[in-house]
Amino acid sequence: MDKMSNSNAGSTRLRAGVMQRSSPSPLRRVARLGAIASLAALSACHPVVLDPAGDIAKQQAHLVVVATVLMLIIIIPVMALTVFFAWKYRSANKDATYDPEWHHSTQLELVIWSAPLLIIIALGSVTWVSTHLLDPYRPLDRIAEGKPVTADVKPLEIDVVALDWKWLFIYPEQKIATVNELALPVDRPVTFRITSSSVMNSFYVPALAGQIYAMPGMTSQLHAVLNEPGKYIGFSANYSGQGFSQMRFETLGLSAGDFDKWADGVRKGGEAGLDAAGYLKLEEPTVKEPVHHFASVQGDLFSKIANLCVRPGKMCLSDMMAIDAKGGLGKAGAYNVAALTYDKNGRESVSPMIAGRDAQGKTYVRELCAPKTLAAPAGTPAAATAAGKLSLAQPARSPLS
Repeated sequence: MDKMSNSNAGSTRLRAGVMQRSSPSPLRRVARLGAIASLAALSACHPVVLDPAGDIAKQQAHLVVVATVLMLIIIIPVMALTVFFAWKYRSANKDATYDPEWHHSTQLELVIWSAPLLIIIALGSVTWVSTHLLDPYRPLDRIAEGKPVTADVKPLEIDVVALDWKWLFIYPEQKIATVNELALPVDRPVTFRITSSSVMNSFYVPALAGQIYAMPGMTSQLHAVLNEPGKYIGFSANYSGQGFSQMRFETLGLSAGDFDKWADGVRKGGEAGLDAAGYLKLEEPTVKEPVHHFASVQGDLFSKIANLCVRPGKMCLSDMMAIDAKGGLGKAGAYNVAALTYDKNGRESVSPMIAGRDAQGKTYVRELCAPKTLAAPAGTPAAATAAGKLSLAQPARSPLS
C-alpha cells in the first residue's frame, strides 16, 4: 500500500510538473508574443537603401557593400581570434605554452600591419573613384548599367524648395508646381536644383539617390534617375523644428506617357497659379500639409526664392553681389539696410518699412538695372560705355509687413 501511495504521489507530482510546463507565466507569454511580432515586422521590411530603384542609389548601395566587406576582412578574424585566444590560454588549460618573456615576432608584425594597410589602400581607392563618379553635381552618363545616356535625351529639370514643414516642387518645363508630391518619368535623367526657404534642411529619397542639403540663399544640385515605376517615400533627413517628423512626400515613378498625363492633370485640375503672393502664404509654417497641385507657376519664382527676394522691396542676393563686384556703394550704402533684412519672422514683422526707404525716410538702392536709354549700337564706344554703367531703379511703393 505504501508503495502504491508513493507511486500515485509521484504520478501526481509528474502530472503537476507537466501542467506547470504547459502553462507558462504571463510574462513569458508576453515575451513570446513580442518575439513573434518583431519577426513579423522584420519580415515586412524592405531594405530600400540596399535595394533601391534608381541607378545612382544602386551604385551607392554597391559602394556600401564593398566597403563593409573590406572592413569585415579584418573584423571577423579579430573577433574569431579573440575567442580562440581566450579559450586556448584559459587557466584550466595546462598544455598552453606560457612564455612571459615573449615580446616580438617579425612575421606577426608583418601580418598585423600589412593586412589593414592593403585594405585601407583598396577602400580609399574605391571611395575616391566612386566619390567622383557619384558627384551629385556631375551630369549622368548612363541611365542604368549598360544603358548610356544618348545625346538626344534632355534631362527633366525640377526645382525643389524646403519649406516649414513641407516640400515645394516646381517643374519649369511643364510650368506647374506641386506640394508634397514628386512625380518622375522612369529612365529619364533628372536635374534637381535644391534650396530652402528658412533653415538648413536635407532632401532625401532613398530609392533615388543619397541625401542633398538644402540651404537658404544658395542652391544645391542633384543628378539622378529612377529606373522602376512605383511609389516611394521621400523625406527630410535633417532636423528642422517642430514639424520635421511629418516633412514627408510621395515620389511617383511613372512611364513617359503616364508622366505626361499626370502633368496634364495638374494643369487642368490644379489650383490657381502659384505667384509670389501665393508663395509667401504657402511658406508659412504648417504641419502635415496635404498635397497641392498648381496649374501654373511664376517663371522667376525659384530664382527669387533662392535669392531671398520674393517679398517686395527685398534686394536679391545676385544684385547684392553685383554691387560688391563693382566696388560697393560707399557711404551711400550705409542706409541700404531695409532691403537686406531677411529675417522673415523677426525684425520685419515689427518694423514696417516702405520698400526703397528706411524708417528715417532715407532712400537706398533697391536693385541694379540697365535702362533702355543706355542702349547703343553694338560694337560702338558708346555701347561699351553704357554696358559699364550702373543705374538706380525707382524705389517700390508697396509697404512691407
